[in-house]
Amino acid sequence: MELTSSVALVLGACLLDALLGDPVYRLHPVRLIGAWIQTCERVLFARGLDGYLGGVLHWLLVVGGALGVWWVGHLGFAALHPALAFGWDLFIAYSLLCTRDLLGQGLRVLRALDDLPAARRHMVMLVGRDTDRLDRAGIVRATIESLSENLTDGVLTPLWALCLFGVPGLVVVKAISTLDSMIGYKNDRYRRFGWAGARSDDVVHWLPARLSVPLIALAAALLRGHPRLVWPALRYRTLLPSPNSGWSEAACAGALRVRLLGPVWYGGVLMGEAYIGDPDWPADLDGADLRRALRLILVAALLALGFGLMVVASR
Repeated sequence: MELTSSVALVLGACLLDALLGDPVYRLHPVRLIGAWIQTCERVLFARGLDGYLGGVLHWLLVVGGALGVWWVGHLGFAALHPALAFGWDLFIAYSLLCTRDLLGQGLRVLRALDDLPAARRHMVMLVGRDTDRLDRAGIVRATIESLSENLTDGVLTPLWALCLFGVPGLVVVKAISTLDSMIGYKNDRYRRFGWAGARSDDVVHWLPARLSVPLIALAAALLRGHPRLVWPALRYRTLLPSPNSGWSEAACAGALRVRLLGPVWYGGVLMGEAYIGDPDWPADLDGADLRRALRLILVAALLALGFGLMVVASR
């Protein structure tokens, strides 16, 4: 019965995400986690706890608080009826998965490519770099980069955390990811305070990032792409400062046989001009390349779900 319930939870959450997408409302769990992060930060800073110790306490308060809310809700509903507890878990799991939104955002960029200002506006939801300098090819490259990076951060890690550790694992992963996105910066304010959030984010994504490579290669084989180029392309992963994002980005570049990255601007400053991919691979990308990338990410996500369900069944 427990196995049936676990499989139903994973399939139900993924199906709701596929059908409905990420729910948008003020009390969304991720919004609540974000608000709790800000509240705890203000309290700790007001008490002078703005260094490493404060950052560790902040991490414990955020992750522990997110887990506590799920746990209290689960116990409360379970006291009324087991079906209500399952419904609560299903709602939380569905709310914390975002594969449809990731693909949908990429699709919106694709549909707007004939209107570059509109395409740049859609890109704001995907990338943090300056978009006003990007031409059509740059927009496509940046969108594929974001899709491939978020395959790890937004799809594989949350999904496999749910399959391996249930809703508590998913809640922990999303709390850590939200921490990293809000305070994981190497600036004067967060260099020490955000260390725990940033490093824990590196840890939780470490294995999924590396497992993304064979997954992308298999997806490329199924789509008759370039699976044999996935492994040689990994030598470009070190062009990115993150210990994790380079794996899936380089793998996607090889699977699609395209060059990614190129000139990247942040705050009006050119941060780099190197490309991920061999010099003879095309960098002047268009809508057909973005369409291939969307199919690649979709198939990889479906394969990830299949492997995840195999893990659930073996528990």
